[in-house]
Amino acid sequence: MQYFVENDRDGRPLDRVMRSMVYQRAKNVTDTVPFGTQMDIYEPGYEWMNHSMYAGRVKVDEDPRIMIGGEHCTQPYSASLLNISAMSFGSLSKNAVLALNKGAKMGRFAHNTGEGGVSPYHLEPGGDLIWQVGTGYFGCRADNGKFSPEKFEKTAAHPNIKMIELKISQGAKPGHGGILPASKNTPEIAAIRGVTPHTEVDSPPSHSAFKDAEGLLKLIHQMRDLSGGKPVGFKMCIGRKEEFIDICEAMVKTGLKPDFITIDGGEGGTGAAPVEFSNSLGMPLLDGLAFAVDTLRGYALKEDIKVIASGKIISSFHIARVLAIGADLCSSARAMMLAVGCIQALQCNKNTCPAGVATQDPDLVKGLDVEDKALRTYNFHKNTMKSFGELISAAGLVHHSEIDRTYINLRAEVNSVMRYDELYPEVAEGAYLDRIKNHTPA
Repeated sequence: MQYFVENDRDGRPLDRVMRSMVYQRAKNVTDTVPFGTQMDIYEPGYEWMNHSMYAGRVKVDEDPRIMIGGEHCTQPYSASLLNISAMSFGSLSKNAVLALNKGAKMGRFAHNTGEGGVSPYHLEPGGDLIWQVGTGYFGCRADNGKFSPEKFEKTAAHPNIKMIELKISQGAKPGHGGILPASKNTPEIAAIRGVTPHTEVDSPPSHSAFKDAEGLLKLIHQMRDLSGGKPVGFKMCIGRKEEFIDICEAMVKTGLKPDFITIDGGEGGTGAAPVEFSNSLGMPLLDGLAFAVDTLRGYALKEDIKVIASGKIISSFHIARVLAIGADLCSSARAMMLAVGCIQALQCNKNTCPAGVATQDPDLVKGLDVEDKALRTYNFHKNTMKSFGELISAAGLVHHSEIDRTYINLRAEVNSVMRYDELYPEVAEGAYLDRIKNHTPA
């Protein structure tokens, strides 16, 4: 289909224009386009960014960093604006994981392990890691499947692990757990996940280590202490708004805060998810991000907590768009998969990925050249950040933190355009604090 039938704008979930841009940047070749845009700029849904007649006032930093770590964090981490989103070994091949981590090492950006635990393939190249802990507690799992503080402390001490992310939900299948069949639970996988080999392993849909918002914050505080003061946060796709509001109110009441929050969109990608969960569950990224940022602002928490946006971040415009809404940095999974050779064959859930990216078939895995794909991962990040710097410069900005919702426009109808500050009106800092006393819904 994509080689002989599709036109450049038809492919899903990523069209040929987006895929080609990633491939070209990864190969470090020309990524310009001829003869103007192929997009229908008068079609509802088209978006653009405002430029300035005073563009290029200064040379914008092409490797901007964001310091992550609150008042209780003793080992803050200087993160890139663009990082590798969560993808586990098991979902990805060992060669894909090696290439991604080696590219992250070369480019000084972070690689999220996914909830499958910290594998040797994450550690070998020496790139910075964000260790994701899911409901199965792989890497810190007690024999009864519960959270083990002792095992967590041992894993978190590894110097490659720079941050810890507690996964509450992911965009592709929020509220859905997984089962690793006994036949797939090899000794290698079992050792990485801290489970008994050749047994069925359950990943519940929710956490057993906490039952409410205050319990979540206490667990995050415990994890930070056990890790020696590394930044700890949580990841979620926004579902019921009142649950996120409860977390914010618990932060205000207890004084316990995460160092960062990752907001995933309902459009998030994964190796496999039920159709209904993938298509019809969870708030899309831009809506969820705006709600989360505004709620944090309303409770006067945004200054203390960094927000990471995750969900179909492919181009530098996508980075600018989420930063305009209020994210501090972002992460990408599918663009990074393309950089290491994914051809969007849509066989991630069948163990037959022809590119050797999302498969454990050794004959397919060996076709992925780690050294070549690591360089492509590095190139994609480098060239995307260069493009982002050029966008910020074109807008007449001195620093990326100056971008806000007034810079992004959406065509709502053929003759109607809305700026993002009109689409997502900002909430004033501290505007919701009185609601804690009055117990009125936000």
